[in-house]
Formats: sequence, structure tokens, C-alpha cells
Amino acid sequence: MSATQATVPAAGSPPHTSPAGRKGGRTARRSLPRRLLARPEIGALIAAIGVYLFFFAAAPSFREAGSLATVLYQASVMGIMALPVALLMIGGEFDLSAGVAVTTSALTAGMLSFQLSLNVWTGILVSLVVALAIGAFNGWVLIRTGLPSFLVTLGSFLILQGANLAVTKIFTGNVATDSIGDMDGFEQARRIFASEVGIGGVNLKITVVWWLLFAAAATWLLLRTRFGNWIFAVGGNQDSARAVGVPVKFTKIALFMGVSAGAWFTGMHLLFSFTTVQSGEGVGNEFLYIIAAVIGGCLLTGGYGSAIGPVIGAFLFGMVSQGIVYANWNPDWFKAFLGVMLLLAALVNLWVRRTATRR
Repeated sequence: MSATQATVPAAGSPPHTSPAGRKGGRTARRSLPRRLLARPEIGALIAAIGVYLFFFAAAPSFREAGSLATVLYQASVMGIMALPVALLMIGGEFDLSAGVAVTTSALTAGMLSFQLSLNVWTGILVSLVVALAIGAFNGWVLIRTGLPSFLVTLGSFLILQGANLAVTKIFTGNVATDSIGDMDGFEQARRIFASEVGIGGVNLKITVVWWLLFAAAATWLLLRTRFGNWIFAVGGNQDSARAVGVPVKFTKIALFMGVSAGAWFTGMHLLFSFTTVQSGEGVGNEFLYIIAAVIGGCLLTGGYGSAIGPVIGAFLFGMVSQGIVYANWNPDWFKAFLGVMLLLAALVNLWVRRTATRR
């Protein structure tokens, strides 16, 4: 283990036992329930079980395998973005441009491919470069100016929102891109970003598979790598992290670029699912990503959270958004239900943390 890892332990990991915690040569261990309550995602898991049982009883169609596939699809589209947003929040920052950055990525790939008659893979790669540049810009401005990430990314949000609409109108004369469904490389790209896989007679969107793979990778990154320790360190106390040698600038810029990479992937799914993109899409989705992360146990103050938490938070979002439909309720109540769920999850997470630390 490196000196950095030993000096700055991950805030979301179980604390090391000191000699003072030993009694009679044995390590003083907490009970299993107490150790489980110490996990950041346990509050979200409790809420997810409750919501699932509620809709299972209230909506008979919710119990069908096809309905579960739809719920998982809704959760995966949200969850792919919630993962890097959660990592950024653990690192102590926000990105309010994440929602429109998804649309920017899709618009860039679609318009570049169509207007220049290129293979769509060229548009995809250029779009990735543009997305990463946006993330690097956000991180660079944050580091250079010391401004709160709320203000920096709010500015990026407004810039991208205006540019999405203006540039699309300039090149297409409309508010949407032209269809790229018949262009070279489209089918190959669609198989990667927007296809379906059959499992047990049910068609599951490929985004669900990618979502789970990304969640596994993010969990490994947080818990098994030096960079994961850096994330917890800069989110817990940036000055202390810098004092022990953590590369704060690199870590924060990399986290912003991670959000941009997630936005790029989600944008490619959007583009290859519908072949065309509306320039005004994505506004407001950044709050849904943050909500999924908060419900999953990430603190707004940084330094605490997990990758599993936002997975559960996104699954909660999928269950609520589709459960209301299956229960034949007025969908206008969705945002109200989501707000109640956010408050309850925050209260449950607070109770869980206090219970876990109570002696």
C-alpha cells in the first residue's frame, strides 16, 4: 500500500482497527447489523425494497417480466449518468451541465456525420473528443479560478443549451438533426449503443448490460485503486489531501471528464435509438442524476458514498416512473412522488448513518 493510501483512507470504507480497539488480544468487532448500516447504500436499498413491494401489490402488470425489463431500461439510461455524477459528488463537486452535455454529444455526432457525409463512427469519435474537452474545461476553470463548481457548470449549462439550439438551426434550419439511419456504420454503432439482447424470452436493452458493467468498474475504481482513495480524500478535505501528496487538480479534472464520458455514451444511445435528436432535450436531467446519487447515499458535502448507491437510486427512479404508469395513476404526480422519495431517502440515510456511528 502506498503512503497516500495509508495516510488518507477512503471515507466510504470500513475504518481500520487501531490497537486501542483491541481487548484481550482480540479485535473489537461491531455486530453484523451495525456493519451493514455503515454502508452508504443501505438506506437506498431499504427504500428500493419498500417501493418495489408497494408497486408489486398496487399494479398487477408491474409483476410481469416485460415490465421489469422496461423498469431496468429506464433505470439504466439514468444510471449510466448517475455513476460518474456520484463519483464527482464524492469528490466534492457538482456538474449542472451533465444533462445538456448528453444532447451536445448526440448533436455533434449526428450533425457532423450527416452534414459532411461521413461514416457515423467519425462523428462518434469527434463527439467523444468534444465531450471530454467540455469536462476538462469545467475542471480547469474550477481549479484556475477557485469558483464553486455550481457556478462554473451553471455557466457551461447555459452555454451548451444556447449552442445546441443555435448551431442546430444554422446547419439544419430546424431544431432537430437530420436522420442518420441510412448512413455508413449506423447499424454497427446501433448494435453497441442501442440494441436489444434476449434473456429468458424477454428483450433487454443493451444499456442495462453496459450500466451493470460500468457499475462494477466504478466499484472497483473506488475500493481497489489509488485513484479511488484520491476521490474520497479530495471530497473529504481538499487541503489535507493536497498536504499528503494527493494530486487534487488531476483528480478533479479527471472526475469532470468522467461525467463528460458518461454524457457522451448516453448521447450515443439517444442518437442511435431515434436516428435524430431534438436540440432542446436534456434540460433538467442533471437534477435527476444528482437525485439518484443522493438517494444512493452520496453526501452533498462530498467524501462519502459508493458506486452501488446510485445504481439503487436509478433503479428507484425506474420503478417510480414506470410503476405510476402500470398502476394507472396520473403521470403528473411523478415529480411529486420523486420529491417525496428524495426527502424520505435523505431522512433514512441520515438515520442509518447516526445509527451506525452510535455506540
